[in-house]
Amino acid sequence: MSNFQVYRKTLVFSFIMFLIDIIAMFVVAGAATIGFFVMNNSNDKAIIGLIIGLVIGIILAVLIEIFIRNRVKAAQISMITMGVVEGKMPDNVVSAGFSSIKGKFGKITGYYLITSLIKGALRQLGRGIERVGKALGGDVGESVTSAINTAIEVVIGYLCDCVMGWILYRKDKNSFMAGCEGAVIFFKHGKTLIKNVGRIFGIGLLSLAVVGGAFFGLFYLIFNQFPQMFTSLSREIIEIAQRNNSTAPEWISNVTVLTLIASGIAAIAIWSSLHSVLIRPFILVGVLRNFMAAGIKDMPTENDIVELQGKSPKFARLYQRAQNS
Repeated sequence: MSNFQVYRKTLVFSFIMFLIDIIAMFVVAGAATIGFFVMNNSNDKAIIGLIIGLVIGIILAVLIEIFIRNRVKAAQISMITMGVVEGKMPDNVVSAGFSSIKGKFGKITGYYLITSLIKGALRQLGRGIERVGKALGGDVGESVTSAINTAIEVVIGYLCDCVMGWILYRKDKNSFMAGCEGAVIFFKHGKTLIKNVGRIFGIGLLSLAVVGGAFFGLFYLIFNQFPQMFTSLSREIIEIAQRNNSTAPEWISNVTVLTLIASGIAAIAIWSSLHSVLIRPFILVGVLRNFMAAGIKDMPTENDIVELQGKSPKFARLYQRAQNS
């Protein structure tokens, strides 16, 4: 199967995840709005109600992510892995995808624990690269360091998805040991991911300009219909600042600026979700194909794991946990 065929067959999972993201966004926005209006009998309480509602909404959104969205993502990666490794997939990929992870709650939950450990190990190993930017000093050095950190985070994100594919592929291994093997594959064959970074950023910036720009305009038109909401929010922020003997920035009193900021935040949220569920999976198919091919051809050994332990204490702790699990 070609990369596009695999992507097309597994795209249904992307639409499911996008729907889940939209629901989570409405949960957060709805909870914050309810909190604002329920306690809107005074300015202070209205802001407190908004904050309480926002916190509750975020907690609910996180639970949706952990117990629903992550399962869909695991099912999608399972089917992508099958497509790139075996060159075929069942007709009903949704049913097959969820069947493939059925009874593997511990394995998938373990993967998300592994992810945080692997991220820590990669960041630790990446600090040597950051010194390049820091050595330059000044604003240029900070910009270089920031760019390097961003690139590292992008690579880590793709690596973690590849590791999930490897964990689901290595059915005979426990999650932590398979996670260690996945990290080894990356460091032995890192070019299979790094060479895609330029394309990743290029596609991301293009989609931000086109999709993000379109939604920014749409939200601005919608929010412009409710100026009283932003006027009230502006007034309450200024009053709270005055009561605390401080001065709010001048732009807070500008309803147009607040509307633009709200439109921008909403547009970026929508773009991020669309990019995550529609564009990123297409890139992942190619990256995962290279990753799996490299791992299967050159299976990680004990010596490889020992060598990597010496480069990262956090990876050493991950391997220790793998041995004890």
